[in-house]
Amino acid sequence: MSYEHFKETIWSAHIQHELPKFTVFEKDCNYQFKGEVGKGKTVKILGVSRPTIGDYDGTTINDPEAVSDSSQLLVIDQAKYFNFMVDDVDEAQSKEGLMPALMEESTRAMAEERDKYIAKIAATEAASDMITAATINSAKTAKTAIDTAIQKLWENGVSQKDDVTIYLNPAVYLLFQEYITETKTDNDKAIASGILGNYAGAKVKMSNNFYNDGTNTYLFIKTSKALAFCGGINSVEAYRPE
Repeated sequence: MSYEHFKETIWSAHIQHELPKFTVFEKDCNYQFKGEVGKGKTVKILGVSRPTIGDYDGTTINDPEAVSDSSQLLVIDQAKYFNFMVDDVDEAQSKEGLMPALMEESTRAMAEERDKYIAKIAATEAASDMITAATINSAKTAKTAIDTAIQKLWENGVSQKDDVTIYLNPAVYLLFQEYITETKTDNDKAIASGILGNYAGAKVKMSNNFYNDGTNTYLFIKTSKALAFCGGINSVEAYRPE
């Protein structure tokens, strides 16, 4: 076996660069904390409440308000790997198309694992906010379920200026697509980034990677601030038999 000229850094950089192309849920997460990534780390995410708006009559105003804050911990406790054999890496690297194909499949597999984990977190951590829909088996029931969820977002302070995404599995998407107002034929650039349409001010995307607890499949609608994500490819290296 020959690994003398294996290009570890090229693999790592390629997979890191290409991963976002194959993820659906990850694209719409909050990346503000990605510089903190590292196995075993915990990142504390701080949030603040809104200040009170008072009436001003041109004279005095109230004393400064002590605005309360909140925090959420982002625990970095997931690690994944892939491990496959190529008899002669140096020879394989000289064959046109072989190594790019292997890198693409590795990237797709990693992307799928990322999205599955994000979908599970979205489902389990937001369980109390989930709405149980009737069996979605028609365009009407799909629209009713989505409208109910969008209404709940609006009633909780989300506006049409916020970045909101509707995530659907293929079956529900096919039922719902007649209500989508902006399709791929209107915007090829949007479809290239995974956006299949637009409804009620929200992007519509499709995935197969939703969480299922054995009874229900958890589809969701969220803002880009609802989930934070940190991720990184630490290393890709040649197999070491020893």
